[in-house]
Amino acid sequence: MGEKKAFGVGPSGIEMAYEVFGDPEAPPVLLVMGGGAQMINWPDGFCTELAGRGLQVTRFDNRDAGRSTHFHDAPVPDVRAAMAGDFSSASYTLSDMAADTVGLLDVLGIGSAHFVGLSLGGMVAQMVAIEHPGRVRSLTSMMSSTGNPDVGRPDFAALGELGTAPEDRQGYVDWQVRAIRAIGSPGFAFDEDAVAERAALAYDRGHDPLAMGRQAVATLATGDRTERLRSLDVPTLVVHGSADRMCDVSGGRATAAAVPGAELVVVDGLGHGLPREAWPRLVSLIAGHVHRTEAAAPGS
Repeated sequence: MGEKKAFGVGPSGIEMAYEVFGDPEAPPVLLVMGGGAQMINWPDGFCTELAGRGLQVTRFDNRDAGRSTHFHDAPVPDVRAAMAGDFSSASYTLSDMAADTVGLLDVLGIGSAHFVGLSLGGMVAQMVAIEHPGRVRSLTSMMSSTGNPDVGRPDFAALGELGTAPEDRQGYVDWQVRAIRAIGSPGFAFDEDAVAERAALAYDRGHDPLAMGRQAVATLATGDRTERLRSLDVPTLVVHGSADRMCDVSGGRATAAAVPGAELVVVDGLGHGLPREAWPRLVSLIAGHVHRTEAAAPGS
């Protein structure tokens, strides 16, 4: 279908870039990407494989990512202050990002969809299920957590030596390769060329040095969702890697424990990302969950 742009999306009236794969008559799946990342971080081949399993797949740029609206005039995000409980630099919360995704469904004419969120995208998908339950047919929360600061902690030792991403294009690409390697999947091959190519494309599509900070502060300002997750009544799959250094597997375990009836799958050797060798397993998990939910729906 190719990339498109939606205008006046959601209560904030933002612009959102998106792309749709697969049969328009198939069950709709919305892929929600993580903090600071663009829709291309759901690789083309991954989306094509999902579509090949009988799904209509939509990926999109969150606010402050890629070719969607960026909040350049917002306060400079102060992540350290937010971690200490001062949210004065918050431009928005995960509730606003959740409302964006519902607004995109409205533009696409989709009443409800199967939500698949990765990392911060998992948190956004959780918020959609909490605040807009009628729009969510099923939830897949990947490499994510509950907002409880005691679980899903990053391994700061693995990330501490990376420093700040350089501003120039090649420096940024090289930094991304180091970063993805640091949080990658020891149980799967690391494709340096693919990572570098995707980083260069992301830089060209809409690199925003403050976007990750704005989304991180939004996450912290939203707080702990554990009690609200306990109220969910939606088929839920939680997927996490045993080797995730960006979001410890305790975050996935806590998510599955909070959502009634949730299924937890821990993938051995998987880190924080979508290595090519892991696609068959991950695609099978997502597609299986969607099709089981569809089969169990009233009137199916």
